[in-house]
Amino acid sequence: MAIAHEVAAGMGGIRTAGDLVARVQMSKAMKIKEAKEYVAEKLGISVFDLCDSYVMKELREQLDIGHVQARDRASYGIEAKFNIARLLDIKINSVENFKRKVKML
Repeated sequence: MAIAHEVAAGMGGIRTAGDLVARVQMSKAMKIKEAKEYVAEKLGISVFDLCDSYVMKELREQLDIGHVQARDRASYGIEAKFNIARLLDIKINSVENFKRKVKML
């Protein structure tokens, strides 16, 4: 059941790099092509590899930036968002709100 859920729930978003590209598009007001290039550069991979679910699974585990299914000792939720914001050099509202509430800013 877990494999079926991961395949169905992750259709392109967090299963590959769709969520990262969308965040960059919104944060930096980029078109999709330049957002893909920006994310690929930050991740150290090719634009083509952004849509390869195997490459992105390995990379997401390495960089600790979230998965479709929760994995042991892997970040999820706000912790993964902190890692994404740092890695992509973007502001994520929930991360900024959390920092403000715990006086990290």
